[in-house]
Amino acid sequence: MSAKEKKSERPIFIRFDLESGPRIGPGKIVLLEAIASTGSISAAARQMGMSYRKAWLLIDAFNNTFSEPVISTETGGDHGGGAKLTKTGEEVLRLFRDMELKAIIATEPSRRAFEKLVKLPPSRTAQKK
Repeated sequence: MSAKEKKSERPIFIRFDLESGPRIGPGKIVLLEAIASTGSISAAARQMGMSYRKAWLLIDAFNNTFSEPVISTETGGDHGGGAKLTKTGEEVLRLFRDMELKAIIATEPSRRAFEKLVKLPPSRTAQKK
């Protein structure tokens, strides 16, 4: 599943600024998830359609945001290099997804009220009949 597909299935997106300055949002979180699933920054970047440089800069910024790194990397060698989430990275993902789930639940009644106000496109109108 690509990052774009994952993003489209989420009914709400959370982005927030920490008091210390850094911004946390779905892009960095999806990148962490992609690194966790691929074991590679370059593979995660390809999966998300971004350059390796951009992915590396995001990870470097994220690693410098927290008291402990969120990603650890290993350079090449006989088995090649790789990247994996640290315990801090796993906790960042857990906290973010927990916050996102709580926001989805809390906003569901309002989202349903909005849906009732929205004019359906012709293709969806025909399906409803």
